[in-house]
Amino acid sequence: MQNKKGQHYKSLKDKWVGKHREIQKKLWSKHSESLNWLANNSKQLAVGSAAALALMKPISSPAIPPTNLLASADQYKKEIDKNVFFISDLQKVLPQNVTPLTPDQEKNISDIFSRYFGIKAVGELQGIRLNRSYGLIGAEQHLARYPGDNMSVHFDTEDEARRYGPEGMAPGLGGWGYFANSKSEFTDVEKEREKWYIAVQTFFAPGYESDVKKYVDFFGMRKMLVVNPENGKAVVVVIGDAGPAEWTGKHLGGSPEVMQYLERVDGPARGPVLYFFVDDPNNKIPLGPVKIK
Repeated sequence: MQNKKGQHYKSLKDKWVGKHREIQKKLWSKHSESLNWLANNSKQLAVGSAAALALMKPISSPAIPPTNLLASADQYKKEIDKNVFFISDLQKVLPQNVTPLTPDQEKNISDIFSRYFGIKAVGELQGIRLNRSYGLIGAEQHLARYPGDNMSVHFDTEDEARRYGPEGMAPGLGGWGYFANSKSEFTDVEKEREKWYIAVQTFFAPGYESDVKKYVDFFGMRKMLVVNPENGKAVVVVIGDAGPAEWTGKHLGGSPEVMQYLERVDGPARGPVLYFFVDDPNNKIPLGPVKIK
């Protein structure tokens, strides 16, 4: 009986979280102009108003939730508050249109990332930068991780195959070839790199043509922080491929896992992301989703 009750409350909590995420996303997409005005005039007012709207939907339950679920709800509210602060700070810096950022804008955004994530992410690293650090992201396919890799062995579980498999595998290799030379040499490091990879327009980087080898070596598996400024979701990735072509109208591409986590889609509804180099010389920062501290 207790187990069924616990499952019931967990189901209610999952629905509650999903609904509030949906409300939050709609809030920022439909009322960004008003929220930007609030942010520019009073940060505290912006946060209070957005959080209040995000939590306005009443919760109905046939019984009082257990204490642990109430604690979880309180924690989730705190996360909403932090997320609204983060989005508000970004919106105050970002240009109205998806255009290349100025050095001052990049510096301000880098400071925001450091403050909220504790990660040093910059627009330029070791004197090298991309053609832009704010652009439209599109969907990429899975990449072959080692010779013989295919979709039938690409996932560890049926759930992963169902969620991420429909995109299929790219007919060619990534810009730096296989992630591992053979299946026997394939480790969790390569698995995570392919899972959390992006494609960026390395060929448009300033100075690229003057020393192609230097730039190719620099970009290969380079860590980046990718952030959806409209919902605050962030993920640490590696550069695993070069592209997309200029004619696509996109500035970078993300693996199926990256796109789903950031809640981005391809096509006419595609949206912008921020992508900054992660300064991690000792390789201490893991790949995957990043939470606000």
